[in-house]
Amino acid sequence: MAKGNFRGGQMGGGGMNMNMIKQAQKMQADMMKMQEELEQAEYSAAAGGGVVTAVVTGKHELKSLTIDPDAVDPEDVEMLQDLIIAAVNEAFRLADSAASNSMSKLTGGLNLGGLGL
Repeated sequence: MAKGNFRGGQMGGGGMNMNMIKQAQKMQADMMKMQEELEQAEYSAAAGGGVVTAVVTGKHELKSLTIDPDAVDPEDVEMLQDLIIAAVNEAFRLADSAASNSMSKLTGGLNLGGLGL
């Protein structure tokens, strides 16, 4: 068998693998920190021209809900329900969008979902 740079099943580039592992570990730590920050952040959205406002966290928890008394019509409760749903869902979309944008910045647009990072 020929002698050369063959060591333990790798061709000389063992140092590069360690560098990649360190980069992946740093990225994972950065992602965990970013995720904590996003979960603690609050996102606000309004519906019906501002008569209903919802504030949610990045963990998808409803933090507060403000309803203008003018939005309360006993004859049209369904309208108020729709406004509440619209405001809460939009706040959740804002939280998801912020998380997606932050993740994209951190990973440079790479899709790492399958890597467990």
